[in-house]
Amino acid sequence: MRVDVIGAVKVGGTLGRRWAQAGHQVVYGVRNPAGEKVLALLESAGHGAEATDLRSAAAQAEVVVLATPWGVTESALRAVGDLRGKIVIDCTNPLAADGGTGVPAETSGGEMVAGWAVGARVVKAFNSTGRKTMEDPRYGPDRSTMFLCGDDAEAKQVVGALSEELGFEVGDAGPLSAARHLEALALLWIHLVYRQGMGPDIAFRLLKK
Repeated sequence: MRVDVIGAVKVGGTLGRRWAQAGHQVVYGVRNPAGEKVLALLESAGHGAEATDLRSAAAQAEVVVLATPWGVTESALRAVGDLRGKIVIDCTNPLAADGGTGVPAETSGGEMVAGWAVGARVVKAFNSTGRKTMEDPRYGPDRSTMFLCGDDAEAKQVVGALSEELGFEVGDAGPLSAARHLEALALLWIHLVYRQGMGPDIAFRLLKK
């Protein structure tokens, strides 16, 4: 599967590298494909990973991973262009300076992404845990849960399968409107890591009886 990653920093870099190692064709969409950091990332990823400009990356993608800082997300989507019919994994979190979400209470970053990426099949995922857990979701005998949500059942199945390839258990949180809850969960993770001093080696797990 061709997976194009928009944003090649911590989250995007890690996810792209792991999917490249799993055998997917990974292309990073960046503003400067020849940049020193991008070249180092490609060397680290190996397995034929490539980099190109934003518009070229998404044109041939089956799955587009949106892993940009929230402040540049809308402009990045404009630069990417038409995403109609494509699966877009929204990994972003709309963080505000006061520690809350930077969007109105009646919506979410995921829903705003769907509004900007007209016609895309948006699935919110990979926003509620850290890079270290994305590297290895196993905690002893347990696997951390990757919560996701979206309005397209087939797109959620694809994203769920990609999550399981990385070692996560999948927790389907329902429609895209549930991104409001997943983004709040991300705030809890950030609070525990930084305010409570637990460090980044923590993750959430859904338990059932």
